Amino acid sequence: MPVSSLRPKWGRRFRLPTQLLLAALAVAPQLARAQWLNYPTPGIPRTADGKPKLSARTPRDASGKPNLSGLWQTQSAAPEVLARLIPAATNGAGEEPLSQYFINIFSDFQPDNIPFRPAAAQAYRERSRNFTSLSPISHCLPEGMPLIEMAPAPYKIVQTPGVTFMLYERDTTYRQVYTDGRKLPQDPQPSWLGYSVGKWEGDSLVVETVGFNDRGWLDARAHTHSEALRLTERFHRLDFGHMELELTFNDPETYTRPFSVKLQQHLLPDTDLLESFCAENEKDAGHAASK
Repeated sequence: MPVSSLRPKWGRRFRLPTQLLLAALAVAPQLARAQWLNYPTPGIPRTADGKPKLSARTPRDASGKPNLSGLWQTQSAAPEVLARLIPAATNGAGEEPLSQYFINIFSDFQPDNIPFRPAAAQAYRERSRNFTSLSPISHCLPEGMPLIEMAPAPYKIVQTPGVTFMLYERDTTYRQVYTDGRKLPQDPQPSWLGYSVGKWEGDSLVVETVGFNDRGWLDARAHTHSEALRLTERFHRLDFGHMELELTFNDPETYTRPFSVKLQQHLLPDTDLLESFCAENEKDAGHAASK
């Protein structure tokens, strides 16, 4: 049973063309049963009729810093933006709603303004001709950063003193952001999610991540990065139910300058993560024809 039939809907839904579905949604999980999808979340402020009051003030931890803990999901793009990015989409059918940046990290850019280095631009042109067959997620490989945060599935933040945990529904994976004052490793073993440290700047948690391998993609449209990528995330909880996440990418081997995108995320109350493994009941890879 797909997640979309179990969890409440949080926006309008679109069906993607077959090729983009293979790249972007091949790992939509198939589940035997629901877990705690309709269980009241403790500590959520509520209106008189018992509904979550997501406009309530931002919660804070014992130190006075905003508490980012909760189940979050990136807001989908507006219908007119999705119609531009996926012209063949039809409203009312398909998987979970998609962020425009999950589809194309450069969706705000004019094509001739993307800050590619010449060799990276040529490699992208060649890769994009057959991106559905080459995509890591079409082969059940990890989505990596930042795809996993923009994916049409939630992730849970658990904020504790010294370390903040991020538990992602996609691939049932996790990430650790250390806030205990340690420095980033000087010579990290390259990995899909990198190595992360965070610090507070006012009411924003600023996370620096390095040590990525060069196999991950920035989006479903085949924009990639090198091992030199340094990712900066700024988490700013606006109120109880809304958070802004700014991502800044600095990869001097692939792009001529840093660039940023800003995600709007919303809290999912009274529900929980689901177990999800790409290879379980996977049926899409066989349809990704190679050229």
